[in-house]
Amino acid sequence: MPELPEVEIARRHLVHWLDGRRVVKADADDTRIFRGARWKDFASLRGRLLSLERRGKYLLFSFEEDRGLLAHLGMSGRFVRRSPDATVPYSRARFHLDSEEVIHFADARMLGRMETCPASGLHALAPIQALGFDPLADGLDVARLRDAVGDSKQELKVALMDQGRVAGLGNIHAAEALFRAGLHPSRPPGSLTDAEWKRLARGVRVALDFGLREQQAEEEVRYLKEGGRNGFLVYGRAGTPCVRCGTTVESVTQGGRTTHFCPSCQPSGPAPESRGRRDARIARRR
Repeated sequence: MPELPEVEIARRHLVHWLDGRRVVKADADDTRIFRGARWKDFASLRGRLLSLERRGKYLLFSFEEDRGLLAHLGMSGRFVRRSPDATVPYSRARFHLDSEEVIHFADARMLGRMETCPASGLHALAPIQALGFDPLADGLDVARLRDAVGDSKQELKVALMDQGRVAGLGNIHAAEALFRAGLHPSRPPGSLTDAEWKRLARGVRVALDFGLREQQAEEEVRYLKEGGRNGFLVYGRAGTPCVRCGTTVESVTQGGRTTHFCPSCQPSGPAPESRGRRDARIARRR
């Protein structure tokens, strides 16, 4: 599933593809990606892209004449650039450029979402208003993370994935951040020590930086379920030896999602200080 790094890479690609170009035509199919919105209004999106912002997992397009689009990639959506005669499987909506290239929004499962509105009203839309702070756009420090998550009664990983608390952080990168921080995913947020909050903030930053670095060189994001390379330290590695200590990685279900963790590197209670220093060194190196 696309999370903050994948959506940010999609944003950067779109900015590059649309730089100096004009959308001469926009068209879409009547599918559920426009649930709650008028699919025919997509055709109004013409002209130059003035800005493209990412908030959490949402993309906010601003075109000339106050034309705006809110987009969410869902579970498997992606934007791809193709020649005008190319066939794109599961293409649901399209931007036709003055270069004759076409940018498709392809979504096999149709769990993505699009909604047009005046560009000046994008930030007032309910899904954007409901988001918590964005670690990349707003910055991440220990105090901000603790203020957002520390009072949650949910398990730590579930709280990190709560978009109303931390916008953009999803199952994969939350698991990676907790592994890098040496924290068990089921810990109550209120049980974390000052040192553990510092490790967690560092783990989130490093996990997101890794995701951005891994995807940046590719023209299109390739998801793990589609055969993409698993370069993660713990996610998707249940039943295999931990890359740090060799203990078998385990998995549990949290909030309806599968969580991967190392029972040795991520103890269920506060870690000894010596172990915390070791985990911090490993997180920095990776």
